[in-house]
Amino acid sequence: MMTAYTINLDPIVKLTREQFYELCAANPELKLERNANGEIVIMSPTGGETSAWNSDLNTDLSIWNRQERLGKVFDSSGGFSLPRGSDRSPDAAWITIEKWNALSPEQRKQFLPLCPDFVIELLSPTDSWIKGLAKMQEYQDNGCRLGWLIDPESKRVAIYRLGQPVEILEAPVSLSGEDVLLGFVLNLENIWSSL
Repeated sequence: MMTAYTINLDPIVKLTREQFYELCAANPELKLERNANGEIVIMSPTGGETSAWNSDLNTDLSIWNRQERLGKVFDSSGGFSLPRGSDRSPDAAWITIEKWNALSPEQRKQFLPLCPDFVIELLSPTDSWIKGLAKMQEYQDNGCRLGWLIDPESKRVAIYRLGQPVEILEAPVSLSGEDVLLGFVLNLENIWSSL
């Protein structure tokens, strides 16, 4: 069973962003995030099915980005230090080339000190829809312009657009990158049909 555990270290120590980065670097075998309250979230690896879907999502996004050359794509290993205090690693993320070019060489080597313009979170069978929605809201609150929470088990998607209410779609065939990822279309049929 794949599970995420949350550890509150505040009674002992409050980690700075630099200390959290060092903790992650010293434990590369662990997938760690930190929420805005400073709690450490330890996530187990995903199963084969979720991992394969994740790889497909990142491949589709990367192919589009290579053709358009509008930004940079990041997989689930990429960390982002969000403006409101959390440190997250979305399953897929994208930032504009302007944001990338504005980063110093040192900033590019660490968790990026910004919120992605676009994120995808793909729920594994043991992930919570409610916690996923909260995480997506956190991205939106930090300035993410477009985000997709994809739930393969229930065949539903929550779409987050900056400054707009959340839209829930039931078994959509595809998703559009809208005005954030111009011309990008993600086909979801391979995920829905494999269930």
